[in-house]
Amino acid sequence: MTTSAAGDADNITFESAVLEVEREFSMMLAAARGTFKDAAAAVHPGLQPLGFTVLMTLYRGGECPQGSVAEALQVDKALLSRTVSQLETLGLVVRRANPSDGRVQLLDLTPEGRVRFENAHSAKRALLRDRLGSWTRAELQNLTDLLKKLNERD
Repeated sequence: MTTSAAGDADNITFESAVLEVEREFSMMLAAARGTFKDAAAAVHPGLQPLGFTVLMTLYRGGECPQGSVAEALQVDKALLSRTVSQLETLGLVVRRANPSDGRVQLLDLTPEGRVRFENAHSAKRALLRDRLGSWTRAELQNLTDLLKKLNERD
């Protein structure tokens, strides 16, 4: 079976567009890593980006099992345990046994952890607001719709 020249051109155009999307995502992810690194340092100079992400997870979801945090962040349980130990040492997170199952460790923000996260997150959010400040409401809604479509799971 042969493909028409127009079909080949459409395929090349589609492939070029996908490559451009991939390039833009790569640039966005690199910038996001830098933003998370800066936000982590704003919480505490020695905090790694994963620590900030753990704080964000607890801030959004409240107290939850440590295993659920590892699953949500798709990180190794041992790595998460070391990160949580650092967060505990810094006074940002508390870990306690689940009263209904002592084998399960529950994590939650301390009041200090909440305040530090909110301060760092505010700075990160201000950066995003600055970047999107000149966009119209329609452009913002279009971006939101496209990101939702991209993130949909079948």
